[in-house]
Amino acid sequence: MSDAPADRTLAPENVPPTASLTQLLALLERIERRHPRVSVEDILTAIDRRSFGPMLLVAGLITLAPLIGDIPGMPTLMALLVLLTAGQLLAGRRRFWLPGWLLRRSISRDKLDKALAYLKKPAGWVDRLLRVRLPWLTGYWGSRLTALTGIAIALAMPPMEFIPFSANGAGLALTLLGLGLVARDGLALLLGLGLTAATFAVVGLSVL
Repeated sequence: MSDAPADRTLAPENVPPTASLTQLLALLERIERRHPRVSVEDILTAIDRRSFGPMLLVAGLITLAPLIGDIPGMPTLMALLVLLTAGQLLAGRRRFWLPGWLLRRSISRDKLDKALAYLKKPAGWVDRLLRVRLPWLTGYWGSRLTALTGIAIALAMPPMEFIPFSANGAGLALTLLGLGLVARDGLALLLGLGLTAATFAVVGLSVL
């Protein structure tokens, strides 16, 4: 695996081929199985890594998933992924860069398979709730607002690892924001924004 990954092209306004949670999980299941570990680069290669929505959705799912999200440092790693991509999106870059050390980080294939099996159960139910609603919220300005929210969550996630269940709230918020973008469901985006505010309020009360 190269230490200097090639640039990735951003297309945040395009509707990605992963337009549902079930489709995204299916793509992750099809990652090459020759190795016992799966790297961040493997995961990003499996999805539409040119678009911010799937990136945000994967970061949220990994943070939220059992066996993976509980790994020490994993929420912080996903926070870095969100922070780097969202920051470059807001800067107006047409191409984005991720450091090789982040792309080389990996998780056990066995843990990934177990997490995907767990997530498949609610995926169909979630997909039935998603539809194109308030699509103006998922366009140019909506994606920028979502990127700003993602940055706020990413900056708060490292200390959240020390506050019980707060990282799970952040992961669920990222998942809702990502689902809103990939499915063009503005209501899911609004729910993600609301959950972000609620999670920040809980964290604020915990540190007072």
